[in-house]
Amino acid sequence: MVEIRLEEVTKRFGNVLAVDRITLKVRDKEFIVLLGPSGCGKTTTLRLIAGLEKVTSGRIYFGDELVDDGKTTYVAPQYRNVSMVFQSYALFPHMNVFENIAFPARIRKLPKEEVKKRVYELAELLRIKDLLDRKPHELSGGQQQRVALARALMIEPSVLLLDEPLANLDAKLRVYMRAELKRLQKEFKCTTIYVTHDQVEAMSMADRIVVMNQGRIQQVGTPDDLYNKPANLFVAGFIGSPPMNFLECSIDGKGFLDFGVFKLRMPEDWITAVQEVGEVIYGIRPQDIRVYKKEREGAVEFTVYVAEPLGDRIVLTLARDNLWIKALAPPEFTVEMGDRVWISFDFTKAHLFDKRSERLII
Repeated sequence: MVEIRLEEVTKRFGNVLAVDRITLKVRDKEFIVLLGPSGCGKTTTLRLIAGLEKVTSGRIYFGDELVDDGKTTYVAPQYRNVSMVFQSYALFPHMNVFENIAFPARIRKLPKEEVKKRVYELAELLRIKDLLDRKPHELSGGQQQRVALARALMIEPSVLLLDEPLANLDAKLRVYMRAELKRLQKEFKCTTIYVTHDQVEAMSMADRIVVMNQGRIQQVGTPDDLYNKPANLFVAGFIGSPPMNFLECSIDGKGFLDFGVFKLRMPEDWITAVQEVGEVIYGIRPQDIRVYKKEREGAVEFTVYVAEPLGDRIVLTLARDNLWIKALAPPEFTVEMGDRVWISFDFTKAHLFDKRSERLII
């Protein structure tokens, strides 16, 4: 069993604060994803867990063993029983596929027959058995990715660390490999930490997601938690495609949200929850907005700025004065730029954030 714990972990590079007091527990055999924009500290966190970087302060535990405290204790990567797959795959160009996969086991001086047996098992599992004699430059991106994965699994690691391993693949292959990685993780039962900036990748693969920004953890939760109950504006805007609409408004004291160009009556339970709040931000996802071609009671008039047909749906960008909203409509909903439409909001799916703190209120 390998449970990983980070306690108040901080990492500085000179004056740059890359990771800021992160506390996180990764459960045994869990598939956890570190998600965030470029420069948020997710790869640095992964490298700290691997032992490729030392913490500036804080503590990292593997199970009950302290592996790094930034002072007197530091366990080198080779003694942590971790394997890492990088975005670049980092295959040895002068070795064929067999030798690349076998390399970690040879370093550990495992018996020759055992190495051979294990390479063939992994090659079979990852569907690269017919590629064992080829060199890396003779492989496609997807094949190289599977070789790198087989090499990482060769030593039966307790912890598998993956740093954007699908970033170089085309869209179709990425979808296939997402499913393959999830299946392999369940089969090998190793604690897995996966880094990505792609929220679709995170949502489809993770048991839990750690959303990071500016070196800090914004929220930890299941994909459902993050989608339905985002802790703040950053998480709400980062999770979901197309992203959530954010509309600044105020509470008028009469049970209405005032957007300037129109008002919406709040549900009774909202009125109680926002009594002490002034300026707020109303969050609504495009799929939770209904669009009509004809005026109807309670609906708000907007103008079609642009329509983007995607086959199974149409993404509409709607405008009214300085207010812009994205909404989804079925493929048969035909409109032209400049057409008038009317929209209504599903308050059961809407969110309300405090404008000052950016924290979720409702």
